[in-house]
Amino acid sequence: MNRNKSWHSRFTSSTGRRRFLRTALGAVAATALAPLTTFAAQRELRIGHQKGSLSLLKARGTLEKRLAPLGVTVKWIEFSAGPVQLEALNVGSIDFGDVGEAPPIFSQAAGSSLVYVAATVPRPASEGVLVPNGSAIKSVADLKGKKIALNKGSNVHYFLVKLLEKSGLRYTDVTPVWLSPADARAAFEKGAIDAWAIWEPYLAAAERTLSAHILADASGVVKNRAYYFSSKEYARTNADVLKIAIDEVNQIDIWGKANQNDLAAEFSALMGLPKPIVDVMVSRSAFGTGPITPAILAEQQIIADTFLDLKLIPKKIDVREAAPPWLAV
Repeated sequence: MNRNKSWHSRFTSSTGRRRFLRTALGAVAATALAPLTTFAAQRELRIGHQKGSLSLLKARGTLEKRLAPLGVTVKWIEFSAGPVQLEALNVGSIDFGDVGEAPPIFSQAAGSSLVYVAATVPRPASEGVLVPNGSAIKSVADLKGKKIALNKGSNVHYFLVKLLEKSGLRYTDVTPVWLSPADARAAFEKGAIDAWAIWEPYLAAAERTLSAHILADASGVVKNRAYYFSSKEYARTNADVLKIAIDEVNQIDIWGKANQNDLAAEFSALMGLPKPIVDVMVSRSAFGTGPITPAILAEQQIIADTFLDLKLIPKKIDVREAAPPWLAV
């Protein structure tokens, strides 16, 4: 009884009330803030990547260091090609990745939630059409009626369409053979195809090891930018994370342009290719990654309209609908 009276007197005194309220309010504040702290710590950036600049970024760990103060963790998932990455985006498995010009068009036409968040400078020398040494094919016009291997929906898909057009041929004048890079290389080596439309580093590797030469690259034909993408929802709620990721990619580009020998050495180890092959790839590279602009989206719209005319996509799309949320279009 005395204990109850003692507690009651402490609580009913002004000093006791203040002490009690401070304790109670502190407990309430800690409880209220706990979910926010947990939410911040649970933010994640899941990155899909091919063997390229994003892979170098993964190896260096600088992105993780920059995102740690924001409570963001990073998860890396490797893919063999851009279209597969976009499938992963569409099912919610990744939040960010890199891809060529054409795959985003197919993805948007299929109703994905894709948004473009960055683009490289043009890189036309990094893709081309290969033919065997000694082939009777001496010009692009000679491709008429020939079998050409390529990865369906990839950057070289659009390149081939425009290359043929520039030489007075129609897309229907050739026979596309849909093969992954590894399968296309095997078919090229066996003579099962007449030509192979492909990108780096497969391009340089075939030149050096398969007695092949480049019939034509994309110079003067298409720009061959690479794009970095996210989903509409992720870009809307995590613009700060994506902008840091894009800046880190560009830092790799800036360093690589100034240190091409070292860049080739890193790529050689990463890709498991002899350095002389990677030296060729790097020498044909262009460096720089920056924001999406209305002009860049207009480039993509031309690709989309071309694919619609060829009935490669089922409906007309407005590429501006895939603009990042921070860009006014």
